[in-house]
Amino acid sequence: MQVLKQHIEVLIFAAEQSITIEEISNCLKNVFGWEVPKEEIIASIEELKTKYSLDDFSFELSEIAGGFQFLTKKEYMTTLGVLLQQKAQKKLSTAALETLSIIAYKQPVTKTEIEQIRGVDCNYSIQKLLEKDLIEIKGKSDGPGKAMVFATSKTFMEYFGIKSVTDLPVLKDIQPEINSIGTLPQE
Repeated sequence: MQVLKQHIEVLIFAAEQSITIEEISNCLKNVFGWEVPKEEIIASIEELKTKYSLDDFSFELSEIAGGFQFLTKKEYMTTLGVLLQQKAQKKLSTAALETLSIIAYKQPVTKTEIEQIRGVDCNYSIQKLLEKDLIEIKGKSDGPGKAMVFATSKTFMEYFGIKSVTDLPVLKDIQPEINSIGTLPQE
């Protein structure tokens, strides 16, 4: 097991999304028959984190969405952002972003509940968010009609760089302005 760290490194590198310790352990067991203790995997990951934290590398090993993934360091994000912008397909519409926000903060949530908040039909937005893998179907509600229940996906967490939905910014209390119509000026 002298090359354990290299095998873990290649698994993290090749994974399209963050990879968990359990997934790493299963891969090592399937390929080599190795029963690697969780502590050894974690120790190897910590060594890799230290290695990639050096200034020689433009990326780092980060814990994200319940697993590990190589990510670009912040000082190189602008350069990468230009490339991604050039390659980006169509961005999410305002309606899709609103729908995604509602799902993120209210999850698990049904389409009807989303529509009650937005006040408009959300079929198209939900479909686009499902296609982009930003949300997923988590099951069916217990209510009448057994409506599908939506929640954010692992891709959502990776895209926004959060470990879990508890890392979302806290919604501030919004105080509506007092707006009276038809009041007479006081003399």
